[in-house]
Amino acid sequence: MPKLAVAVKRILVGRPQRSDRLAHSLLPKRIALPVFASDAMSSVAYAPEEIFLTLSVAGVASYALSPWIGLAVVIVLLTVVTSYRQNVHAYPSGGGDYEVATVNLGRHAGLTVASALLVDYTLTVAVSMSSAAANIGALIPFVATHKVLFCVAAIALLTAVNLRGIRESGAAFAVPVYAFMVAIGAMVIWGLTRVLLLGDEVRAASADLHLLAEGDAFTGMALVLLVLRSFTQGAAALTGVEAISNGVPAFRKPKSKNAATTLLLLGVLSVSMFMGLIALAQVTGVKIAEDPAVQFPDAPPGYVQQTMVAQLADTVFAEFRPGFFFVIIMTALILVLAANTAFNGFPVLGSILSQDRYLPRQLHTRGDRLAFSNGIVILAAFAVVLVIGFQAEVTRLIPLYTVGVFVSFTLSQTGMVRHWRRHLATEGDPGERRRMRRAQAINGFGAAMTGVVLITVLITKFLLGAWIAIAAMAGFYVLMLAIQRHYDHVAEELDATEEVDTVLPSRNHAIVLVARLHRPTLRAIAYARATRPDVLEAVTVNVDDADTRRLVREWDKRKIPVSLKVVESPYREITKPVLDYVKRVRTKNPRDIVTVFVPEYVVGHWWEQVLHNQSALRIKTRLLFQPGVMVVSVPWQLKSSERVVERAEVTPGAYRRGYPSAPRDDRPAAPSPSTPRARAGAGAGKPDGKKPDDTKSTAGTRGGR
Repeated sequence: MPKLAVAVKRILVGRPQRSDRLAHSLLPKRIALPVFASDAMSSVAYAPEEIFLTLSVAGVASYALSPWIGLAVVIVLLTVVTSYRQNVHAYPSGGGDYEVATVNLGRHAGLTVASALLVDYTLTVAVSMSSAAANIGALIPFVATHKVLFCVAAIALLTAVNLRGIRESGAAFAVPVYAFMVAIGAMVIWGLTRVLLLGDEVRAASADLHLLAEGDAFTGMALVLLVLRSFTQGAAALTGVEAISNGVPAFRKPKSKNAATTLLLLGVLSVSMFMGLIALAQVTGVKIAEDPAVQFPDAPPGYVQQTMVAQLADTVFAEFRPGFFFVIIMTALILVLAANTAFNGFPVLGSILSQDRYLPRQLHTRGDRLAFSNGIVILAAFAVVLVIGFQAEVTRLIPLYTVGVFVSFTLSQTGMVRHWRRHLATEGDPGERRRMRRAQAINGFGAAMTGVVLITVLITKFLLGAWIAIAAMAGFYVLMLAIQRHYDHVAEELDATEEVDTVLPSRNHAIVLVARLHRPTLRAIAYARATRPDVLEAVTVNVDDADTRRLVREWDKRKIPVSLKVVESPYREITKPVLDYVKRVRTKNPRDIVTVFVPEYVVGHWWEQVLHNQSALRIKTRLLFQPGVMVVSVPWQLKSSERVVERAEVTPGAYRRGYPSAPRDDRPAAPSPSTPRARAGAGAGKPDGKKPDDTKSTAGTRGGR
């Protein structure tokens, strides 16, 4: 079974890579763009739709506001992109928003940003996968009715790809991401050309449906709130911009310059596709209803509302079906791959937080393929929980989505303002001061814009689900503080700089636990004698009178030179009598060290472990909590354990990876009676065996020999 698991791991993840190969995994701009910007670019597949979907509540007349709402989103997007270009130059280490906020605003602001980003990365995976399922459902009805199953399978596949490492995942995602850009660009350009230049009648299938407003007419404050809510839904297009600032270390040199260039490309491409889709939807008359069954009273029986992208592709490429299929497949594929942004950002952020002792240190460890494997697996698990909990519904997930990202945007840009102010206080060069003033103005405008959006998001989405994201952020925040406190307390306990008690213990009192008199017991006694303790005794627990009497008779018959002490157990317990006896020994001589030798079987099958060593495991676990008590496991290898050794010796590629193992024919032979190990075993089991020294063996006396 373990051999099969290793084989499956190698197929999914690949062969391990040496640490010095890390530099070869760095990304050029052409690969970094799809790796880090796929989330922001793919959000154009659902962000424009969310604007129309929210406005549909007020009827079709409200669609006239969509270009202006889209323009407001574009202004914020370009502001954020421009601001983050300053971030990647000032903080290229990969800490991103977390590092900026921590350095300039303090620890609590940094933890707030980290909590927000951890939640946002998780939602990125859940939203992208759910949207992909909705788009693929336009082609495959099975996916439309089994969206949760599809999302879970896609997350598992994406996890396996990312576990293979950065370069492999980047190369795998580059072609689909660029194909998506081509698909959306071609659809928008051809659609607008047909309508505006060729004068074709290009009407969506939903254009002739009558869209009813929900409730009374939206006027005054109600309309303002609806527009603001529509704007915050469309602001999902901004998610993923921060991933590039968190992934600067993965870029090739010059890292900051390449990251800034990638950010610029991201902004231009996202804005073009975002506004292009809104314009195309307007001229083709696409209608998207929040509740199609109610708002489309004249819809034909069995009408199924498709996504906006699917409707536009069906309209523009009505006479060229390969174009329709290409758009849908590429849109669905990039939405699946867009989650890769989170799979690159979440593990890196987790590694940085673990270095600062806010998260478990295991998150800082790279796996076989030089990826932060633990962070990747944890992100996948969180995303699966969200997908199942919200049944892969994009509209239900979106209100949770933008809270975290705008918290990090606002605090990061505020931190950058303070960063430039601190540097201006010490900079004397006029040219450099002008550059800093310009950068400070950009970051200040960005902080103001994202702060306004954050307040709007909280007002319009709090009761729609934003409170869940805020609660999750608070949970992460408290958890990280608790983890740091734990690490700080442990560090204080283990601090070697303070004066410690270096007085050696008075004596070493050794105890060998005995259940039966067999080879493992004899080996444990032999090893205990070889350590030359001051006192050595064997202890058995009497849970069955007949078995105990038989053991005592055999012990005396073999004349083992170690005293055997029987501890009574009226209630047939084993663990508690042993613990009580060890405590009594420690109480009588507090300055003594008690060493307990526990014989154990070494087995080769998992089911054998269930059948053996259970009492030993319980005793060891409890003894570890006893001060002044040392626990020593004395292994006895059963024949089944040889299969594990043989498998390790013939592992493919062991020599190539720098782990040489002796061929089977070169393994050392079994120890002969002349070897120390054999002499120790003989001395334990036979009274005439040669002792380690000439001291007379007396059971229970000082030295135990």
